[in-house]
Amino acid sequence: MTEMSSSPPTDRSSDGSLDRFTYFKKEDFEVDWDKVSDRSFGQVYKVKLKLWREKCAVKTFTSSSDYRNMVQVSKKGRTKFKYLISNYGLCKDPIAVVMEYMSKGSLDSLLATHILMWPKKFLMIHEVTMGMNFLHSMNPPLLHLNLKLANILLDDHLHIKISDFGLIKWEESSSKFIEHLTARGNINYVPPETFSQTPEPPTVKYDVYSFSIVMWEILTQKRPYSGMNMTEILLRVSSGKRLGLEKIPDDKPQECEDMIELMQRCWHQNYRQRPAFSEAVWMTEALSDVLKIPDMIQIRKGSFKLRSAPSIWHRTNDPSDGQSDVNSSSQNILTYLEQKDFVSFKNVLRKEHISMLFRDNNSLLHYAVASSDVESVQMVLSLGASVNCQSAKGYTPLIVALLRKFYNICTLLIDNGADVNLADQDLWNPMHFAVQGGDDRAVRLLLDNKAIADVKDKDGWTPLHLAAQNGHESVVRLLLPRLSSVDEQEHQSGRTALHIACMYGYLNIAKLLIVKGADPNKTDAEKATALHQAAEEGHFRVVRLLVQNKADVNIINGHNYSALHLAALRGCTGICRFLLNHGADPDVRTHQKWTPMHLAALKGHPETVLVLEDHKGSLDAQGEGSWTALHLACYHTQEEVVAVLLTAGANPNLSEDAGWTPLHLACSKGIFPSVLQLIAKQADVNAQNSVQNTPLHLAVQTGNAPIVKALLMNNAHRHIVNSKGYTALALAQQHHNEEIMQLLDS
Repeated sequence: MTEMSSSPPTDRSSDGSLDRFTYFKKEDFEVDWDKVSDRSFGQVYKVKLKLWREKCAVKTFTSSSDYRNMVQVSKKGRTKFKYLISNYGLCKDPIAVVMEYMSKGSLDSLLATHILMWPKKFLMIHEVTMGMNFLHSMNPPLLHLNLKLANILLDDHLHIKISDFGLIKWEESSSKFIEHLTARGNINYVPPETFSQTPEPPTVKYDVYSFSIVMWEILTQKRPYSGMNMTEILLRVSSGKRLGLEKIPDDKPQECEDMIELMQRCWHQNYRQRPAFSEAVWMTEALSDVLKIPDMIQIRKGSFKLRSAPSIWHRTNDPSDGQSDVNSSSQNILTYLEQKDFVSFKNVLRKEHISMLFRDNNSLLHYAVASSDVESVQMVLSLGASVNCQSAKGYTPLIVALLRKFYNICTLLIDNGADVNLADQDLWNPMHFAVQGGDDRAVRLLLDNKAIADVKDKDGWTPLHLAAQNGHESVVRLLLPRLSSVDEQEHQSGRTALHIACMYGYLNIAKLLIVKGADPNKTDAEKATALHQAAEEGHFRVVRLLVQNKADVNIINGHNYSALHLAALRGCTGICRFLLNHGADPDVRTHQKWTPMHLAALKGHPETVLVLEDHKGSLDAQGEGSWTALHLACYHTQEEVVAVLLTAGANPNLSEDAGWTPLHLACSKGIFPSVLQLIAKQADVNAQNSVQNTPLHLAVQTGNAPIVKALLMNNAHRHIVNSKGYTALALAQQHHNEEIMQLLDS
């Protein structure tokens, strides 16, 4: 379809045959390409598709074999599953795959920077088994062979999705295969049988072993085989030695023993003894359910703020560079705190220890607070410790105590003059940290001691923003009486607390904010209202609340999208009906002239199309390039939508700017049922586009004999010549398609 102007990306493969995978061109994307990662095997960019208005990731390849492998996986069809990255299509310039964009990066990065709580660790392990079980349940099983933390990505809600499956293939030479893996830094995840003298091609149990290493990394939040080279790892794994269990934190729940047992089965030396993912998924589900407690990860979800607790204890806690001359007793003093040997700590504590600074500029008071012993904290304070001392990142002892919920120590510090408004380097003060964790007791303590309720961090985020993001209703109730305004906007996106609460569907918080006077029509930096956010995320009850409180249903955002556009794009039929019943314009246009009907057709939502049509939405409105909803439905192979549009009376003979009718598109895509429906509705079988191709020419080009036969039976003229001088028969001869040649000759 290269002759079409303003056309969406094509679905034609390089040899001209039809597959069901989209090929994108560079001009299909907006001009801003933000590099997300850069590795020796390629780069990943965050880009936005012009047509879909959707962020996606474009992963380029420096190796042609990687691209070929991805093409082979793509030909299996679009693999759609909750725990797998969606591949939207391929790109030839640059050589790349176009994928779903994951805003929170990889699990590798998260584990290195954030302390996860046990329920979240268990849930992530279970989600990995869900994704891998799906891949292995395909026929034949799709082996990953590259399962590692860097290929486990995170969405806005910190749920995982597996990427890069099928990218690595078994080489005939095992040495080449291992060399390929080693170059990618995958040696930690390779099972022992791969290193044998005569290795067999990998089975599904290869991925099971890799998963066991991923489990260990999630449970410990440490790097496997740290400090070892490739040879040492190879010898260790081949001899049956595995990663140490002593690195799993001591505060693990009882259920962790069962998870450890599963991990040990998964890394069994004999691959036949390893469980299949079909078994592992049931075990991890049961263990995850046991620990399933709401909001147990301190950082809930959000395309916004993600802050970790400061880590105080390190494997070694040497004094900072300026303190290299301290004696051995001062170096041991932290050991007493870490081991909770408070008697020895108090016996050796001297005034000269108080001014010492340790790793990351943490003071002895920081460590005393982290030890949880009130008497030790009191003793350090009595010797003159500065209660408001700050670490390298600006953390105060009060922040450390708040994050660990040591309320008695918090009170002690405040009584000794701790500044409840002293912020860290990102201008997060104790209130931000307490609110993020939903700790209403700490919030109450801070407010009672003159903490500022509407303090802003460097990005303009107030505690109310954080409480709205994380769904902490009790905290919102504590904050609201202390606030003069609830419409403060953060700097980056310009969103208010109401925007955020509505985005995440927190109905009760939205109610509280509106009662307090939040403006439902206030717009953010993208000119979107809270109604846009709620409609886009499919939160019906929040949409209803906003409209009942005078939200304008026809406000358009910076891209000229109304709330109805966003609901139609998502297929939220109930929300569409509600908005239409409350005055939403069914034919409002985006900058690309798309109506809600166009977007519902594009994404394949027949029920939404019916609701829009029932409320006088135009079936034949022409958007960018004069495309109608029927054009889009045919182009994107949305067979149900095609049927609904035609039944409702859509015109099958409207042509877009390059002369293509819906029948041209249906023939080009090989959608036999839609071709029959279009013909039944009097579609012109002899219409010619701007290069004089008829539907018959296109059906011949795609090699679809049933469609060719259907067109001929409905009076398609076989002797029409296109702009290159070809008849349909000449095209069939050019492609050596004997079956179609016989049909055209008969």
